[in-house]
Amino acid sequence: MEPLKEARKRVEGSSSSDNSNGRTSGGGRRSPTNCLIKPPVKKNTIPIDLKLRAVERARFAHQVAEKRRLIKQYKMERERQQKLEEEEEIKRLRKELIPKAQLMPYFDRPFVPRRSEKQPTVPREPKFCIPRHKTIKCCRCHAMT
Repeated sequence: MEPLKEARKRVEGSSSSDNSNGRTSGGGRRSPTNCLIKPPVKKNTIPIDLKLRAVERARFAHQVAEKRRLIKQYKMERERQQKLEEEEEIKRLRKELIPKAQLMPYFDRPFVPRRSEKQPTVPREPKFCIPRHKTIKCCRCHAMT
């Protein structure tokens, strides 16, 4: 906070000396010297141990490589199991779908159809006239009747 206060004091002191003649540069705009100066960036106080970081990174890279290897091995094992299951299914289907011969019909007893015991249907005349409630109502129909 102290560097910020010092910067403000410097800016205020310089702006009052610049404006002593009663006008501002740039038609009322502030010049770059009148802007606040940012305080210096705070330095990192934690020491960086590069050797320790390298060891941790190597350990992490090894864990990632191991995980990828296990995933790849798991996928290969699963594909092998699926392939074996498909082969077993194909073998089973081939056994079930063996073509078998059809039985020969008996030709020593000829087929004699029997007379039906149902009553024959009675034919009816078709109805060509359309009932009044089902007719389409339009101008031409009313004109004809």
